[in-house]
Amino acid sequence: MPIAKPVGQGLEYNVDIVMCIDATGSMASIIDEVKSNALSFYQKFVAEMNAQDPPKAVAQLRVKVIAFRDYGVDTQPMVESPFFVLDEDNDAFHNFVDGIEASGGGDEPENSLEALALAMKSDWVRTGAVRRHVIIMYTDASALPLGTRSGSASYPSDMPKDLSELRDLWEGQIMEKRAKRLLVFAPDMEPWSDMVDWTNTFHTASKAGSGCDDTDIETCIHLLVKSI
Repeated sequence: MPIAKPVGQGLEYNVDIVMCIDATGSMASIIDEVKSNALSFYQKFVAEMNAQDPPKAVAQLRVKVIAFRDYGVDTQPMVESPFFVLDEDNDAFHNFVDGIEASGGGDEPENSLEALALAMKSDWVRTGAVRRHVIIMYTDASALPLGTRSGSASYPSDMPKDLSELRDLWEGQIMEKRAKRLLVFAPDMEPWSDMVDWTNTFHTASKAGSGCDDTDIETCIHLLVKSI
């Protein structure tokens, strides 16, 4: 579906969205729902932006996906796409998301915090009148403490050492302070419940084996757009 870009005198936004998707075996029963939400999120987001008074025009929208598992178990613990420019790269974006399968990961918890760190270090858009850098986390599990898998050969050496360092990364200069937004669809437990006081962070609780329904998604999109 083409992105509707309203014509008006308001500011135009260049928006980057990075989706961190739990692709471990525990997500098998809901991975299709999560992928469907991922594919429809940007359309709902743009529609909500257009519905504002005055409309908030999206001049450019790019989406990137990080499918994560477990550094200690899986040969591909992080599968990271490039940024897809929508509508230009719609087919490539859909093909990447469609190719995500829920497998591996070992026992809960997973390396979801490492996925967030990778997302924060993305090559964010720096042009345009107004920029927004959005990270979305989809998971039904708790998170391994950062560094737990540091003995793995594939574990990045520049990862934050703990949750405090991850927060410093989020609150620091790697992302534009006014641009950043973090949406977390995750269980109501640590570390997710500890993130509610991070700058521009929104948390919707999920349950194991249960995805986020359309009401949850639309509520978070509404909160996100109102914060922009």
